[in-house]
Amino acid sequence: MRIGLDVMGGDFAPESIIEGAVDSLHHLSANEKLILLGEESAILRKLKEMKVEPSRFEIVPTSQVIEMADHPAKAFSQKKDSSIAVGFGMLMNGTLDGFCSAGNTGAMLVGASYTVNMIPGVLRPALVTVLPCVDDRDSVILDVGLNPDCKPDVFLQYGILGSIYAKHVLGKDNPTVGLLNIGEEETKGTPAVKAAYELMKEYPGLNFVGNIEGNSLFRETMPDVIVCDGFVGNVILKMGEAFHQLYKSRNLKDAYFDRLDWENIGGTPIVGINANVVIGHGISKRKAIMNMVLQTRGVVHANLAQKIKEAI
Repeated sequence: MRIGLDVMGGDFAPESIIEGAVDSLHHLSANEKLILLGEESAILRKLKEMKVEPSRFEIVPTSQVIEMADHPAKAFSQKKDSSIAVGFGMLMNGTLDGFCSAGNTGAMLVGASYTVNMIPGVLRPALVTVLPCVDDRDSVILDVGLNPDCKPDVFLQYGILGSIYAKHVLGKDNPTVGLLNIGEEETKGTPAVKAAYELMKEYPGLNFVGNIEGNSLFRETMPDVIVCDGFVGNVILKMGEAFHQLYKSRNLKDAYFDRLDWENIGGTPIVGINANVVIGHGISKRKAIMNMVLQTRGVVHANLAQKIKEAI
């Protein structure tokens, strides 16, 4: 397995990215190789400072950087030798099995959409992340920021994509699927959500449990898959981060609230494209980068893109 890591992406690149890469080595097996893409001199300098032998990685030198403030599409097309553009090129030609970056999210989405492309039959790709439950389960929620406004058939397909992720990455058999709404009744919600309810209810093979409200999240009542549009999903994602920060700022200790720490998750996979891609938070440091690499490994191990192709 070959996992590519964008060393130049993120607010604390390249130092924190390389630190996280070094930490991930303790969890990777002999047949799992981490490929560092970025400015070679900066990579070698940091590895020397950390007293880590460069041969433990494969280094792919790049000469350009897509900055966080760059226009995504323009930067991706003009900076052909950037770590993000080179990473997607390696994904496309099969020299990488997975690619992850905490860099410019828009550029990562441009690369996903126009380099490796969507899986035929997928209407819209989605960002999916894990929501921890108080009963020690993990659920998945999608979309969490890619598509702020969805049509009914996209909601239905998110239920299918989320089920595939929950089954093959989280190991859930016949995962339950809930549609996030302002009430449990079929008549509640926007026209798109109400129409999506009817589609999901009738779709064979989807273990649909109906509408769920916000007060079902994080609790024993939370289904294995939560479907919503990217606007609502991103609000929930950031709300979970806020809960963790508030808890930590009060010096409270609790194993459950530690699971809300986004650094333990590492990043959000893009589902529905022809490759394994994970996007990290721009403010990621050492711990988050390590977990982003390990999450990418998990997605590759699950052969998620191929599973989605077969299902769609």
